[in-house]
Amino acid sequence: MINKRKAVDNLNSPRSTVDSRLCLAESSCLLTSNSYILASFLLLLLSTKVVIGQTIDKKYLLGQFDETKDSRFVKIDSQYARGSAIGKFLRRESYVAFVKMAGASKKDGVSLFIISATRNFSSQKAIWENKWEGKTKVEGKDLTTVADLPERARLILLYSSMPGTSRHHWGTDMDLNSLDNAYFASGEGLKIYQWLQVHAVEFGFCQPYTSKVNGRTGYEEEKWHWSYLPLSKQLLKEYKKQIRYGDINGFKGSEVASKLGVIEKYVEGVSCK
Repeated sequence: MINKRKAVDNLNSPRSTVDSRLCLAESSCLLTSNSYILASFLLLLLSTKVVIGQTIDKKYLLGQFDETKDSRFVKIDSQYARGSAIGKFLRRESYVAFVKMAGASKKDGVSLFIISATRNFSSQKAIWENKWEGKTKVEGKDLTTVADLPERARLILLYSSMPGTSRHHWGTDMDLNSLDNAYFASGEGLKIYQWLQVHAVEFGFCQPYTSKVNGRTGYEEEKWHWSYLPLSKQLLKEYKKQIRYGDINGFKGSEVASKLGVIEKYVEGVSCK
């Protein structure tokens, strides 16, 4: 059995590349320089696995945390926030990248600001259940009139995620300038969208919900929704590994998640992976 404490101590002590010895058990054994490299790599791999397990846990992926008390998140400065994003938070890396992008766009005469940022499980649950219970109309319709529950959920899923499945949980995704696709079709909105299409990638951002004409599944196109890919790409991979339909619960309508295939069709139905 490997004595990792002795292995680490010996790896940190000076040795010649030819005659180096590493005590990995009760008796000493001779290792080549390649063996040293392998041992170092294995120890690093073990420590990395522990860090990942502690950082990307299931509750984080499901949005079951308080971003205001999480040191990985920072508050959005008022100069970049509008509407529901005022006083809200993003992952530090995402926010830093956005600030750089907003600075670059300003030089080109394009003003970017955030109108929606991190939404944890509770926030998403309020949005979802207000629509489910008819308090917020969907496409002008009170959904309590829709008796078929999968259909009711499908209508909400046109633009809103089930709690526990939203990319906004992760602090990597943000909505910019307007929640209306028509706004980005002409005038100032078109100028903003065209700038983002060309330059957002330079800062690590992508549009996850593009047109569905090429077969993308899930949510409708959202020209306002942009994701910081260096983080969200890894979180999506982890979500697919860890989350099962039994984890998607705690809100009205959760029982139809599996029937609608929300993980395969919606969570994974993105253009940037």
